[in-house]
Amino acid sequence: MFESNITFIGMPGAGKSTVGVVVAKLLCKTFIDADLLIQNREGKRLHKIIDEIGNEGFLKLENDTLANLNVHNSVISTGGSAIFGKEAMEHLKKTSTVVYIKVSYETLEKRLKSLKRRGVIFEEVQTLRDIYDIRTPLYEKYADLVIESDNDNDIQDVAMKIVEYFEQ
Repeated sequence: MFESNITFIGMPGAGKSTVGVVVAKLLCKTFIDADLLIQNREGKRLHKIIDEIGNEGFLKLENDTLANLNVHNSVISTGGSAIFGKEAMEHLKKTSTVVYIKVSYETLEKRLKSLKRRGVIFEEVQTLRDIYDIRTPLYEKYADLVIESDNDNDIQDVAMKIVEYFEQ
């Protein structure tokens, strides 16, 4: 299992990228941020891409990017909407252990300021609560491992729990 990939899923603001970098360093793996892959390929920030191609266009782009990701011995941080891509999630489940970094709604409310500027896929009529309630069952469905992360200062603790799991 040490040579395989680890993929993080979870809500925007859950700490997937922050924890991912630490876990990658501790397990001697390459760190890959799917949002950065998309931004670099498109030459724009996520919210600009979403503005130009819309939610459905972005979901297709994200799905295609992740479904065709061919890496080994890596830690992959996905965007919060990756769970809407069937092909992407099937591929990630085959090529990695999927870890859901779970945070409470209350923690997300504190961490997230602007969903739009952050590049989050949502309908204008949806609240953060709506997004949380829609996505949570999908994160749970795809997760091989669930790690709770509700304190602002527990990035090291979360990373260590994950590292301990993979070093067993």
